Amino acid sequence: MNQGDLRALLARLARPRVLIVGDLILDRYVWGTVERISPEAPIPVLAARSSETRLGGAGNVAANLRAMEAEVEILGVVGTDERGASLAELLARVGVEQGGVLRLADRPTTEKTRMLGSGAQMLRVDWEEARALSAAQAGELVRGIEARIARAGAVVLSDYGKGVLCGPVLAATLAAARAAGVPVLVDPKGTDYARYRGATLLTPNRKEAEEALGRRLRAPEDWPAAARDLVRTAGVEAAVITLGPDGMYWLHGGREGHVSTVARAVFDVTGAGDTVIAHLALGLAAGLEFEACVHLANQAAGIVVGKSGAASVTRAELAAVLEQDQPHAGSVLALPELLRRRAAWRAEAKRVVFTNGCFDVLHAGHVAYLREARAQGDVLVVGVNDDASVTRLKGPGRPVNPLADRMTVLSALQMVDAVTSFAEDTPLELIQALTPDVLVKGEDWRDKGVVGREWVERHGGKVVLAKLLPGRSTSSIVSRLRG
Repeated sequence: MNQGDLRALLARLARPRVLIVGDLILDRYVWGTVERISPEAPIPVLAARSSETRLGGAGNVAANLRAMEAEVEILGVVGTDERGASLAELLARVGVEQGGVLRLADRPTTEKTRMLGSGAQMLRVDWEEARALSAAQAGELVRGIEARIARAGAVVLSDYGKGVLCGPVLAATLAAARAAGVPVLVDPKGTDYARYRGATLLTPNRKEAEEALGRRLRAPEDWPAAARDLVRTAGVEAAVITLGPDGMYWLHGGREGHVSTVARAVFDVTGAGDTVIAHLALGLAAGLEFEACVHLANQAAGIVVGKSGAASVTRAELAAVLEQDQPHAGSVLALPELLRRRAAWRAEAKRVVFTNGCFDVLHAGHVAYLREARAQGDVLVVGVNDDASVTRLKGPGRPVNPLADRMTVLSALQMVDAVTSFAEDTPLELIQALTPDVLVKGEDWRDKGVVGREWVERHGGKVVLAKLLPGRSTSSIVSRLRG
């Protein structure tokens, strides 16, 4: 999906209700500087400067959903200690309904304290007792679960292995969701994914998927089978494997694909999985198509890893990123390198658009035409006639600008990803080598017969006739100059 599609989806995205069941964690961050080594042991001394508490675990999923203006209710467990009170205050501050949160005297609130010096995490200290709820506690937690799920558009099971998502809680939640027809998304833990049988979607990261499957996922060719095996062994409908810098691989309803990571500076990956599942739940609860949910979640994850610690993404932040033009990477490429790029784009499931022309003296009509072509997909490749073929087509005195200059100017345009040349009078051989997903020509070619149409359509692509800006042409510009 291109940026325009995602902007349109975000603009009309509803504000659904999501129920979260899982492990509540208080995240504490201590920032400081390191300037010396301790005289007591060979360890650095952190001179603390500030500290902050944030929602972690299932709470971070809730915070991400609230940042996107969803209604959120959460079920979980905290202790009757000071940490539990702090966590409840943070939930209230972001507007999460927590009437179903149990406060247990015999169970401390889980806290993770991270020590950061000069921007790098030095140490993490965990305060927790990871044990399953008793039968009585589990029964109390899921009391009224049917009514809560009936009010929700999606359910998230946020499993951090602390014991809240024990057998009885999972069974009651999954049964109620199936009866209500509400999708259940699971951020899994451990290796026994069969315990989530009946859920809709699993969202493991690469390491978690490897542990569950008992094999490494080293290369892109490993991802499809991994997604299929996760769906089959867990008895779920879909899977999204988050792959860090390699993006995400998804499988749903007989369709699957790879979404490239959004190229931004990575500061901290803490909580990125919470952001992904929150945005997937938001989209599914709002009735979006599955693939659209994946693309929006990928964009949100690209923002959140640029922040420190567990963080959220607001609608305004996501909208701002989608409004930005994609980083320009236009290149003048010889055919062998172009075909190597084409293979990479295909592996990333990118939609490749191709158009061609002389592009001798660029004008506003060219810009409008190329912008419309780029809107048809993810990558725009422009084929340019070399000088000899321009002369054969346009006559003596053309081209005005030599091939190298024409290609350099085209590659500098924001909407153009790659430029290559061809010596023949038509681009048929180039089209056959590239096999684009979309072939674009001007609407003036409607009755002339678009070269390459049969090849592209035979290989599952389509041909688009773009509108032309009236009164603009290189020939008329050249005539005026000479006159």
